[in-house]
Amino acid sequence: MNSDALILFFGGVASGLLAGFLAGWFISRTRLNYRYYKSLVEDRSEIASLIVQPLKDTLDRYDHNVQEMEKSRQNAYGGLSEQIRSLIDTQSVLHQETGNLAKALRVPHVRGRWGEMTLKRVAEISGMAAHCDFVEQHSITVEEGLLRPDMVVTLSDQRRIVIDAKAPLSAYLESLEAQTDADRGRLLETHARQVQTHIQKLAAKSYWAQFQPSPEFVVLFLPGENFFSAALSHAPELIEYGASRGVILATPATLISLLKTVAFGWRQEAGEANAREIHRLGCELYERFCLMAGHFQHLGKDIDRCVTTYNQMIGSYEKRLLPAFRKLTDFGVSAKGNAVPAVAAPVEKRPVQIIQGEAE
Repeated sequence: MNSDALILFFGGVASGLLAGFLAGWFISRTRLNYRYYKSLVEDRSEIASLIVQPLKDTLDRYDHNVQEMEKSRQNAYGGLSEQIRSLIDTQSVLHQETGNLAKALRVPHVRGRWGEMTLKRVAEISGMAAHCDFVEQHSITVEEGLLRPDMVVTLSDQRRIVIDAKAPLSAYLESLEAQTDADRGRLLETHARQVQTHIQKLAAKSYWAQFQPSPEFVVLFLPGENFFSAALSHAPELIEYGASRGVILATPATLISLLKTVAFGWRQEAGEANAREIHRLGCELYERFCLMAGHFQHLGKDIDRCVTTYNQMIGSYEKRLLPAFRKLTDFGVSAKGNAVPAVAAPVEKRPVQIIQGEAE
């Protein structure tokens, strides 16, 4: 082998050794770096976990609270939905019942009976008892026919007020179902005219002339504030129109005020009657006391006479009878047990002394 070949051979061997050495060094260095960076990453992960863990716990609690709030919201929403459904059902039933009531009130005798019941309830609230202060459906026959007011209220001075509850309400009830404002306004104007016509009819009956003594007016009772306000809104002169014809418009509120005034008058009358009865009883009691005082006086005189007679009898007994009985004993006359006649003491008359406290 020539020198060039040896050089090449040893050069290759040296190159291989150097490459192996470098490769080993690189591998060991890489392992060291790997362990270093792995340790660094683990340290950083531990540090990061210490920092992030409280935040994670807070987020977990927040998520739990959100879930609980969501459950509560769903429960509340379910309850609210149930309440809304119940409200809708109730509204439907109320609408149906209102419709039935409106249909029933279109029937004249039903509407009249409702007005009478409302009138009676108003009278009861006012403290007017049916058996003593007012009469329902009182009838009276006149030349024009049969008059039958719904109520006759008796005042404390035995005057009477006639109340009629047959107010027309058909047009007003129809206005509640009107589809347009124009139809509603037209029906309310009809309602006002119907009330005005009824005022004319009541004025023509002249109830105050048939029920004497009575104030010269009759009360037209409208069983609701809304009926009255609807009529006035289209005919503001109704109050003056009725008053000029002896017809007073009244709603439950105003009629309660009127009847409470009447009830107060009855209470005043009852108080005056009680006062008169107390005065009569006082006079009677005083008269009886005077009579009894006379009897006491006669009794005192009789007692005085009894004392005088008793003392006279005692004197006669001691002066006339006892000496005679004593003489009998001298002759051997005696009673069993040697009893002797008792000596009676006279009753002493003493002047009556009145103690100041007792006299007062």
